[in-house]
Amino acid sequence: MFERKILFTEDGSQSIYVEELNEHYHSIHGAMQESQHIFINNGLKLCNKRSLSILEIGFGTGLNALLTLLEANSNDLQIDYHCLEKYPLQAEEYLQLNFGEINELRSDLLLTQLHECLWEQDVVISHNFTIRKSLVDLVEWLPTRNYDLVYFDAFAPDKQPQLWTEQIFRTIFHSINDGGILSTYCAKGQVRRNMKAVGFSIEKKPGPIGKREITLALKNTESKLL
Repeated sequence: MFERKILFTEDGSQSIYVEELNEHYHSIHGAMQESQHIFINNGLKLCNKRSLSILEIGFGTGLNALLTLLEANSNDLQIDYHCLEKYPLQAEEYLQLNFGEINELRSDLLLTQLHECLWEQDVVISHNFTIRKSLVDLVEWLPTRNYDLVYFDAFAPDKQPQLWTEQIFRTIFHSINDGGILSTYCAKGQVRRNMKAVGFSIEKKPGPIGKREITLALKNTESKLL
């Protein structure tokens, strides 16, 4: 278990810092704006489906799940959300996070519900959103379902290189439906090469504030995304 500290980022939303890894869960330029840009605007909103299955690598603070839940509720999407997490936050940590307080929908209770729902079972949060949280190391994970969209939000390759290998991406590639998308903040050349090696097509997208580029990995998609 890593020692974690809660801190504020530049857009007013909070994040977590892991001193042992010298790693932040989100961009210091803004946790909320980063997640919205990478995983919602360049992930969920690019999927031309009203009903879809999402895999998140790294549940972490629950911010990506919360933003996805709010998007589903606002736009009447049907989302089956599955996340993998090896080191879940404790109550004294997630109850301090202010994500639900600074968005317009006052969703602090939803964030708590996402953190406190039972692990290893499907839990209905709303009629638009069902979540399953799996307490597992990505290296040991074996998929049992297919996905339309993957939020790849693991710690950076220089901190946990074992999570960014060809083998990891091969496992994910085979669990993604044709036309599916993997979105990640990482733009490192070796990571993109590992994705290409297992069959993904790569698109570079402008990054959020403080980051030049992000990466989209596409499976069997003939035309590029807009």
